[in-house]
Amino acid sequence: MSECPHVAEMPRPEPAPAADTCPECLADGTHPVQLRLCLSCGHVGCCDSSAGRHATGHFHSTGHPVMRTFEPGEAWRWCFVDGSIV
Repeated sequence: MSECPHVAEMPRPEPAPAADTCPECLADGTHPVQLRLCLSCGHVGCCDSSAGRHATGHFHSTGHPVMRTFEPGEAWRWCFVDGSIV
């Protein structure tokens, strides 16, 4: 893993999750695959293996650069800007 400049800009402590699951998937009636937590605002979205790709969509609509997995037992983070695990 590398440290990108966007990680240092993240709020500490990280924001509380805004939901327990992907609200866009719930609204669409689809099943979220692998949840992600936006480390700028706490938005919970589904991964790119889901039909809606809502975590990536959240990045494109907000510019919030870093998310982390929201799956139990996992601890990795992803920077959309740098395209790498951080």
